[in-house]
Amino acid sequence: MTGVLPVALQNATKVMPALMHLNKEYVGIMYLHKDVPIEVVREISLKFVGKIKQVPPVRSAVKRVPREKTIYFFDILEKDGKNILFHVGCEAGVYIRKLIWDMGLKIGCKAHMKELRRIKVGNFSEDDAHPLVKIKDAYEFWKENGNEKELRKILIPVEDAVMHLKKVFVKDSAIYPITNGAPLYVGGITRIQKEIKPGELIGIFSLKSELIALAIAKMSSEEMYERKRGIAARTDRVIMKKGTYPDFRKL
Repeated sequence: MTGVLPVALQNATKVMPALMHLNKEYVGIMYLHKDVPIEVVREISLKFVGKIKQVPPVRSAVKRVPREKTIYFFDILEKDGKNILFHVGCEAGVYIRKLIWDMGLKIGCKAHMKELRRIKVGNFSEDDAHPLVKIKDAYEFWKENGNEKELRKILIPVEDAVMHLKKVFVKDSAIYPITNGAPLYVGGITRIQKEIKPGELIGIFSLKSELIALAIAKMSSEEMYERKRGIAARTDRVIMKKGTYPDFRKL
């Protein structure tokens, strides 16, 4: 498989768990073991859109039990002999190779995945991607000459990786305790995104829109607005370097 793969560096690796469950899109080639009209393939593919039950393949990192997954769309783009070009959008954890196998059985012939390319992960598309050779060259150019120009064209702020998370913005005085692992208290909040639910992974941000930490919400957005005290969120992963903001209690 080729295509888009988000990669984090240094402290930004702490946000990777927030990327694990992002939706994905693929284009690929399904090879049918007998020639079938494209209309038939399109008709069968519609049966695999929506909620499906999928048993992971033998070679997989999870237990082989039926799991409910969502296929958002499965478009048959064109047919060349027994080769079917497709475009699929799905939630994380869908095995496309197994999806093609199951589809072949439904069509009435065996089928296997011939090629696969991941074209989108969450908000990251191929337009945001760079070849490994280009990344290596940019790194070597910086290492040898101290020039960051090419690297800056490739690297993006860690904040871009968590655009999909709901956000809570806090006072400057609340940042130092959070970077030391303290929970977020209601009194430290200045702005709250709507529809946060207890147990949801959220991002805690400074007033300058800097990512401070990932946290698990202990209250809904409404409760954060209404309550005067209490823990709004439990700090899960601290992203901002300690000392970036001072301890206002000592000033």
